[in-house]
Amino acid sequence: MKLGIIGLGLCGKTTLFEALTTTPPQPEKKGETRRALVSVPDQRIDKLSAIFTPKKTIYATIEYILPGQKDDSNRLNAVRDCDAFIHVLRNFEVPGIDAPNPSRDFVKLDEELIFNDLVVAEKRLGKIEQDKKRNRQVDEKEEKLLRQCHALLENNTPLRTDPDLAGAPELKGFAFFSARPMLVLINNDDDNTDIPALTGAGAEETAIAVRGRIEHEISQMNEEDAAAFLEEYNIAKPAVDRVITESYTLLGLISFLTVGKDEVRAWTIQRGTAAVDAAEAIHSDIKKGFIRAEVVSYDDFMAAGSHAEARKHGTVRLEGKTYIVQDGDIIDFRFNV
Repeated sequence: MKLGIIGLGLCGKTTLFEALTTTPPQPEKKGETRRALVSVPDQRIDKLSAIFTPKKTIYATIEYILPGQKDDSNRLNAVRDCDAFIHVLRNFEVPGIDAPNPSRDFVKLDEELIFNDLVVAEKRLGKIEQDKKRNRQVDEKEEKLLRQCHALLENNTPLRTDPDLAGAPELKGFAFFSARPMLVLINNDDDNTDIPALTGAGAEETAIAVRGRIEHEISQMNEEDAAAFLEEYNIAKPAVDRVITESYTLLGLISFLTVGKDEVRAWTIQRGTAAVDAAEAIHSDIKKGFIRAEVVSYDDFMAAGSHAEARKHGTVRLEGKTYIVQDGDIIDFRFNV
């Protein structure tokens, strides 16, 4: 999963990037695009690793991307291939500039995303019209979808408001910015835990409040000091955990697990994925030679303590290609190629 961190200037994007990725401040990289890979905390993997003591323990990962500011006209290109955006909104005072207004700031950047998409859609539709005049064959479905996109964008409406249109396979290559799901992070002052009521376009988005400066301090501490700090400021979970949880929900993602002496690992897939397609997350050959999947839920496995005991309890099942994988399923794929 790739998440792009966007927002207007002085909203605290860099502070939150460093908080979410536990990377130290890097003033020498100011203005450059920064990337960091973060392991997704998962107690299921921790407990399974304690049982199997594997050679490798591999968590699901998220890549956070913070676009640079050096070339303002192209700064969004760094997040063009992201699965979703984290839109940071300033909700703290900055001396010498306007009072915070998250709703206004949301609309300002969202309109920039929409305008970028409108330019792309109009350029492609113009090319299609030229091809028609030259009696060249055009993709009628692509044209129809682009005209639907154009109608929304011209009305200043982001494509993500129409998930079916935004997710159309024929439009994937256009990488429309406003088609991406969006998680809003309200970056508050140190003493403010409230989520302000967003009005207008922002009111439709999932939003969580964070105290960026405090979260940044926590991210630079050792585990013991961080725990004490969280308790002092009455923070149930650090921002990284909450952002990961909401990101998985926003994108409709789940994890299935594979276990053994060689490796205990979490695999991220789309909710509603069939077993044969989940197999491809591991390797295309497993999908090609899929026979069946041996499945036990994480809870049933832990209750039994081992695969052997789970089989005795009847909680290990053999499933076919069409079985819909559930979050926390422990799967052993049987295949032949």
